[in-house]
Amino acid sequence: MASLTLVSVALAADTKAQHHLLIQVDQNDPALMNLALNNATNVIEYYRSKGQEVAVDVVTYGPGLHMLRADTSPVQDRIKQLKNFAFPSTIQFSACNVTREGMEKKEGHPIEIMSDAVIVPSGVIHLMESQENGWSYIRP
Repeated sequence: MASLTLVSVALAADTKAQHHLLIQVDQNDPALMNLALNNATNVIEYYRSKGQEVAVDVVTYGPGLHMLRADTSPVQDRIKQLKNFAFPSTIQFSACNVTREGMEKKEGHPIEIMSDAVIVPSGVIHLMESQENGWSYIRP
């Protein structure tokens, strides 16, 4: 298995963005996942219309990790589209490594995360530390 690089607060260094938003996804619910993607799209569009950039980080953990699993995500196509749509703003999809490891143990096989996502050591800690660094937070 290839080694994974864990990312801490990857977008915190995004100094171009004037606004920073965390969106939490912790449920395996396609409607909630789509709502989170709608929220991200609306925020990006709003600031684009004002000539401003925003950094958005959709953080998944617990059952919400299914949003970023290569084998179970019901929103893979929308994630790819949103990654392309966001520029010049940025969007990151963060997958909790603690959850991934727990799923691997329970299911008995490696869990592949979508290539459009990054793996963070812990989704909850990523949310906490990002908020400590001034990021706004919503839970759809």
